[in-house]
Amino acid sequence: MKVAIYSQFQKNKPLKSLEVLLDVLHKKHIDTFIEASYFKKTKNKIKKDIKTNTFTELDNTYDLLISIGGDGTILRAITYVKDLNIPIVGINTGRLGFLATIQTDDIEAAFNDILNKNYKISERSLLSLETQPENNSIKDLNFALNEIAVSRKNTTSMITVETKLNEEYLTSYWSDGLILSTPTGSTGYSLSCGGPVITPDAKSLVLTPIAPHNLSARPLVIPDSTEIELKVSGREDHFLVSLDSRIATLHNSAVIKIKKAAFTIKMIELQEESFLDTLRKKLLWGEDKRN
Repeated sequence: MKVAIYSQFQKNKPLKSLEVLLDVLHKKHIDTFIEASYFKKTKNKIKKDIKTNTFTELDNTYDLLISIGGDGTILRAITYVKDLNIPIVGINTGRLGFLATIQTDDIEAAFNDILNKNYKISERSLLSLETQPENNSIKDLNFALNEIAVSRKNTTSMITVETKLNEEYLTSYWSDGLILSTPTGSTGYSLSCGGPVITPDAKSLVLTPIAPHNLSARPLVIPDSTEIELKVSGREDHFLVSLDSRIATLHNSAVIKIKKAAFTIKMIELQEESFLDTLRKKLLWGEDKRN
């Protein structure tokens, strides 16, 4: 078995999860590769020598990618996985952890289950983006697992986001921006802006305006087969577009076209896990004496 480990180095963050994970993988004689820049920053800081290889890119010889961090780390990890169909599992050292669900104390038991194939695969849909004219800063990584959002840049004034669905005009949102979210991203930025929670297997997307000026502008759930076209205007000549954690600046003349990506991301879920259980725990649903 060939396994890749990805994380983001944080100067004051303990490396216990990495050390425990490496112990487990070593005992099971698993070929382990650590992302090169992360390895460079951690090799002199962990409590033991690491006998491992490094990677800068992935290919289809890998069986698994392990992300150590929070959900944001997984969002960065998918830029390595792309359309290679490599399953991803997350060890949570962040805060909420809707995607990264394995706790440090549970690493050994979790990987016993994974090696014994005692898990489920949750296929997560993504969004892809094209711009006219083409933008070089995003054309190679033009996909997002959580959301694609447009927002204002260098101004406190609203922008107008003209929105079409399957070439039919929907509306022009007067707002700070607009979020187009997948079911996976519905518990992220979209939720904080008043959007609904969508279960991961739903064939839906949601349009959520950011601080709309017109209070009748509400989140809209649409089929994930819909093609969305956005055109931004405002007092400034440029606006921001974000694909998960990656941001680019576009000119107001740009036309954005968004649709469901042609590939999915495969998330490993242990048998005792479920989205509803995670939702209930992370959002503290039912934490009421009346229940």
